[in-house]
Amino acid sequence: MLLSLSKMKKKMLLNRSLFRRFLTKLEKDPPRGLDNLAVKTDKLVWAETDCLACANCCKTMTPTFTNTDIKRISAHLNMTEDAFKKKWLKKDRAGDWINTKQPCQFLNLKDNKCSIYDVRPKDCSGFPHHTRRHMVDYIHVFKQNVEYCPATFRLIERMIEGTTGKSEVVITKLKEEGKVQKAKTS
Repeated sequence: MLLSLSKMKKKMLLNRSLFRRFLTKLEKDPPRGLDNLAVKTDKLVWAETDCLACANCCKTMTPTFTNTDIKRISAHLNMTEDAFKKKWLKKDRAGDWINTKQPCQFLNLKDNKCSIYDVRPKDCSGFPHHTRRHMVDYIHVFKQNVEYCPATFRLIERMIEGTTGKSEVVITKLKEEGKVQKAKTS
């Protein structure tokens, strides 16, 4: 069943901490076949996801631009690398090149299409990074992206269903565990 973006956002906000706890459990004790489950689930999720209906990643996040990205994109735009950096990028605290503004300057807000799609940064072309091998090495990325990307939200939701048969069972269990943990710290 396809949810509207606003309904999915509400559902995500209600379950954000539960999904993060589920991901933490996967990280600490990954089930056998986790990477294969992620790949299989990813295929199902993309069959029901339309990025152009959302573009939230381009509206609220910024990719990291590698030197190779900068070289490729600046050449595509007939700019020098220095001119491209000066016009569009800044360095973050880690020293990585990122966009100076959001939404992304290359996003057409009328149709949610990227004006440099064919030469977009590697970070964009791989987003939301679902099928990188050894999912446990990227759980931190899933925890971040579940708030921004409907495909990631659905992937985690389906993984919960896939590991238990019913997402409601896991969500209820995680809620109960959360209450127990809060009671212990009080």
